[in-house]
Amino acid sequence: MKQAQGERPIVRIIDDDTSLGDGLSSLVRSVGLNANIYSSTQEFLTADNLADPGCIVLDVRLPGTSGLDFQEQLAELGIRLPVILMTGHGDIPMSVRAMKAGAIDFLAKPFRDQDMIDAVTAAIARDQLRRASEEQAVAIVDRYTTLSPREREVMALVTAGRMNKQIAGELGLSEVTVKIHRGAAMRKMGARSLAELVRMADALKNRTS
Repeated sequence: MKQAQGERPIVRIIDDDTSLGDGLSSLVRSVGLNANIYSSTQEFLTADNLADPGCIVLDVRLPGTSGLDFQEQLAELGIRLPVILMTGHGDIPMSVRAMKAGAIDFLAKPFRDQDMIDAVTAAIARDQLRRASEEQAVAIVDRYTTLSPREREVMALVTAGRMNKQIAGELGLSEVTVKIHRGAAMRKMGARSLAELVRMADALKNRTS
């Protein structure tokens, strides 16, 4: 059952226990969040807008694919929403497996409302941080495409630690020309310092590696 939603983060609740799902939906709505309820992982995959921000609250015991197995499949499916797992049959091996697979928290039923709210808050904060980081990385790539081939060469050498004189010798340019290209690269990239330009270069390498 899909609930109404706006621009606020969405807590996706996947549980075949209707009463628990309704209770969790009311709980997260009480703190100003949206909630979608799904009775199975398949319903979630076919009905949810996975691009919307938020998190997943996932029951371990589900018909078909277990919550633990589904959590591990999410990465393969390219779904990076943070996961909170809950179970009435939790044990230490389950908890370890869940946390190793990247779960934000592992809550044993019955859990306190505040524990769930704390876990959801932490999950949404992680999702927002990831999205902001990805947006910044995309912006860096977009700015990099505006550099000329020579500006890219100079940027690569500058961020590798070469001095202007060394770059000039390596590229067969005058130092003045290197300074011009270096300044243009920094301006187009929006880098206010060499250290910032180095961080941008590292971000570009990470996206292509």
